[in-house]
Amino acid sequence: MKKLVACLLLLIVLVFACACNKETPTDTVAFENGNVKMIAHRGLSGLEVENTDSAFISAGERSYYGIETDIRRTADGNFVICHDDTVKRLSGQDIAVESSTFAELLSIPLLPKREGGEVEHLTTLESYITICKRYDKQAILEFKSNFTQEEIARIIAIIQAENYIHKVTFISFGYDNLTYVRNILPAQSAMFLFSELSDDIMEKLIRDKIDIAIYYKALTKKAVEEFHNAGLEVNCWTVDDKARAEKLASWGVDYITTNILE
Repeated sequence: MKKLVACLLLLIVLVFACACNKETPTDTVAFENGNVKMIAHRGLSGLEVENTDSAFISAGERSYYGIETDIRRTADGNFVICHDDTVKRLSGQDIAVESSTFAELLSIPLLPKREGGEVEHLTTLESYITICKRYDKQAILEFKSNFTQEEIARIIAIIQAENYIHKVTFISFGYDNLTYVRNILPAQSAMFLFSELSDDIMEKLIRDKIDIAIYYKALTKKAVEEFHNAGLEVNCWTVDDKARAEKLASWGVDYITTNILE
């Protein structure tokens, strides 16, 4: 009986999701991006279910410079691609990622992006890297968990096995994650994610030569100039407004991360 009730609830959620997603865009939004390198946020999440193989492939087939995604640990010590700490928003099921096994997580059906869409599932680091490699895209890999250095070494080893570490930029809100990367690979591309500017952050990033991934509303033209003068690149997230993106491009930002612009 419990299984039947659970199935009925999931069916109701699926029907509701389809009804709500009829207005999903059918294509990206073009804008005057100048020399800015565009990064597809969680894959092309404006068109496809975020952080799935379909979202990565859709980004790969377009003009994006890079494809961004998120990685978390699982209860059995593996790694899975997922932004949130639960899969509720994507599946309707309130299941915690880090309390679930790798196999359990991959078996969960995700809500379709649009009516009649195929059922998607969470995917793996290996699959993400393979797709980036197939389309020759920069892999922008965000650490969502607070990983140990040993775990980050394992993640790096997985990417090295695919011969793609030279095309990966690691990003994180957790500075220790980036420190561990640099302990293992001193010259590896890395960006620190943050949402508010401060002198302390600027000094630390300049000192450690870690590039910037900043919430676009916190960015100023002066800050872009200061970071560039220090030899650092600036990535701003997550920009879906065409006019705002064009203004940021005029300031000379290096990257714009977006769900739908191209």
